[in-house]
Amino acid sequence: MATDGRPARPNDHAWYTALLARCDGVTPVATAVVHPCDALSLGAAVEAAQLKLIDPILVGPEAKIRQAAEEAGLDISGYRLEPVAHSHAAAARAVALVREGQAGLVMKGALHTDELMHEVVADDTGLRTERRISHVFLMDVPDFGRPLLITDAAINIAPDLETKRDIVQNAIDLARVMRIEQPKVAILSAVETVNPKLQSTIDAAALCKMADRGQIAGGVLDGPLAFDNAISKEAAAEKGIVSPVAGAADILVAPDLVSGNILAKQLTFIAHADAAGVVLGARIPIILTSRADAERTRIASCAVAVLMSRQDMLAVKPAIR
Repeated sequence: MATDGRPARPNDHAWYTALLARCDGVTPVATAVVHPCDALSLGAAVEAAQLKLIDPILVGPEAKIRQAAEEAGLDISGYRLEPVAHSHAAAARAVALVREGQAGLVMKGALHTDELMHEVVADDTGLRTERRISHVFLMDVPDFGRPLLITDAAINIAPDLETKRDIVQNAIDLARVMRIEQPKVAILSAVETVNPKLQSTIDAAALCKMADRGQIAGGVLDGPLAFDNAISKEAAAEKGIVSPVAGAADILVAPDLVSGNILAKQLTFIAHADAAGVVLGARIPIILTSRADAERTRIASCAVAVLMSRQDMLAVKPAIR
């Protein structure tokens, strides 16, 4: 719904267009596309290549990739193909391509997320840094007036306080890449007061104090905040909440994966939001999309990952452990 109660109008995709415009002139990033063995994932990789966002390396069973290309009418003759036996091997090889310096991004194809992430987080051969890996949705909601970042809706099921610290920092880093200079971060719960019986409120209070002490940098935090208080100044005023974040949040930090996932999908399917999703905290950004995602979502996710890969901030992350 729009803020005045009217049904949300269909998205005019202006944010999506502006996002792609920011990538004009950027050198395409070599991207290991993991197991692109269906028309959706292979088509997204080809379109992103045609838009000069990525230079795809197609990693998977060669016969299946070529069959998918033939069935979808896609010409993949100009792209490098790394043949492996199956999806698990494709995930392992994609990670190896990054470690060897041959790829700067990883893009999920037609395989389960946990199969890809198992290789990404492997202790000896993966792409981990000292920071916990997390997922961020960047969403453009019609009639809302500004993009919203929602985290974590895809990776961390029930994050503890330490994990939430990294979830928040990852989202702040992405917001700054997206030119939100000092993002306002709302730590969500069901209420806006600290309740010892509700762990999400305790975590919210602790995260705010961690930001005060410099353990989280680059953003302004407040919480706990209920969703309405985070995005509506009117709702915050009715509750008497005085805060630079209430009613003005750029980042919404969900208490767990289920609530974050529901929120993001409601905005997509009911409010007609455009979305982009990326995994952060690894050595490189990971383009992690769902098979249910629209083509626009897949391309927007590539664009966001490309912009992140070109930032010096990635160079200062700790080395692989």
